Amino acid sequence: MTGSGALHQLAGWELPELRAGIGRLGGVAERIAPWRARLDELGRQLGTAECWSGPAGSVAAAALVELSTVASGVSGALAESMAELESLAASAADAQELAAGALATAGAAGIALDDAGQPVGMPPLPGPGAAAVEAAEVLADRNQALVAAARAQEALAAATRARAAAVAAHAPLTAIGVLGSASVDFADLAVRLAPPATGTPPPLPRGLGPQGAAGWWAELTAAEQLAEIAAHPREVGALDGLPAWAHDRANRLLLDDALRDLPEGEQRRMAEEVARRLAAEDDAGRTAQLLQFDPAGDLVAVSLGDVDTAAAVGVLVPGVGNTPADDLGNLLGSARDVGSAAGAATPGLAVATVAWLGYRTPAGVGALSENATRQGGPALDRALDGLAAARSQQGPAPRTTVLAHSYGSVVAGQAALAPGELAADALVLLGSPGTGVNGADQLEADEVFGGWSPADWISYTDYYGGSPFDSGFGDLPLPTEFDQTHSEYYDPDRPTLAAIGEVVAGTRDGG
Repeated sequence: MTGSGALHQLAGWELPELRAGIGRLGGVAERIAPWRARLDELGRQLGTAECWSGPAGSVAAAALVELSTVASGVSGALAESMAELESLAASAADAQELAAGALATAGAAGIALDDAGQPVGMPPLPGPGAAAVEAAEVLADRNQALVAAARAQEALAAATRARAAAVAAHAPLTAIGVLGSASVDFADLAVRLAPPATGTPPPLPRGLGPQGAAGWWAELTAAEQLAEIAAHPREVGALDGLPAWAHDRANRLLLDDALRDLPEGEQRRMAEEVARRLAAEDDAGRTAQLLQFDPAGDLVAVSLGDVDTAAAVGVLVPGVGNTPADDLGNLLGSARDVGSAAGAATPGLAVATVAWLGYRTPAGVGALSENATRQGGPALDRALDGLAAARSQQGPAPRTTVLAHSYGSVVAGQAALAPGELAADALVLLGSPGTGVNGADQLEADEVFGGWSPADWISYTDYYGGSPFDSGFGDLPLPTEFDQTHSEYYDPDRPTLAAIGEVVAGTRDGG
């Protein structure tokens, strides 16, 4: 498409219709992701003997894997196409605006534009004897003509980019047979998108951030995901950005290995405690997920509830002296109480609470330093980014609340100071000795709540900078009682827990 005829066509493009069409296609792509997630979950359940075993169960599971494979391939093709269509829309908008501007400027100068977008009927340069006013008018018209020609060239270049984007958007859908002269059915897609017969998983990514890891994982078929977990459980278990079910399956494999291979000592004691707590949840028929397991680093994270499907997620970050072997049970008890309080605030709400011991806590008051926060802050920031990235591949993100107790609030402050925005909707600071920042506005969460008590001397030390104890800190106060001690913020008999539940559920206004 070239020349002034092309410019008139560009200026008349129906961009609202184009954007509406792209929006409809985007809606299809958004619906596929959660549909595929449900298929994968059902396939994993059918793959367990507790659900359905035998030949019929195997056939059903294989059929679901095939469905998921097709959904994965179509979803990936749509994602590639959508990226190009967004570029198409942007280039088309540029082309339309520039074409309209070129035509208007050319018209004002009294000239036309030829098929190459160059000015036609350019007034000649004024002669030596021309009057100053007449010469100025001629020069102004010539300048307008040159401006019009420049805009015309930019408009045609934008149109060329739009055409290239349209071709690129067409390619991935054509490759799987969705676009073409002949219709395509599920059987055709299943053949074209079948995983390699070898079952060899694609290479594990290196150096990807949570969002990149989430995208890589979403592009794998269900069979490839399971093969990846079996082949690289340690890497999968620790890779931020993957769904909770994948972390859980991979880390439970590592837990089994630890229970079999670790000699007597602290690491084995930690593994046995984790196994005991998970077994208690499994035996009671409750969902628990092992989100992190690193006995060498003495790190663990366990969720009560399904993080992949929860509408609200609370992440409990403990303080000084907490270790997996000695304190996981107490932290899980607090997590359960928080989940119950959130459920009471909003009955029927799907809640998951995470006992997060993803950093080595200082051993005691005498060991307090910023060394733990230098590791714990970035680790918490990555864990939250990973949760957000994983959920972005499945549908709406959950409301996420960080519940930081004591020294955990210092870790949360360092997480907020890490590069990028803190992936949390709300931050609750309980018995905080400081946060490393001067005010709540520096903590990057839309909502910051704080609880302290006169009976809790740690909560008003301000050893690590600003805290909710400071009148100008800017947090929303949570109810406490005068005699409430440092360890009683999660106590069901204290008013703070119910308020925390409201924060997690998103119903507390801070009044």
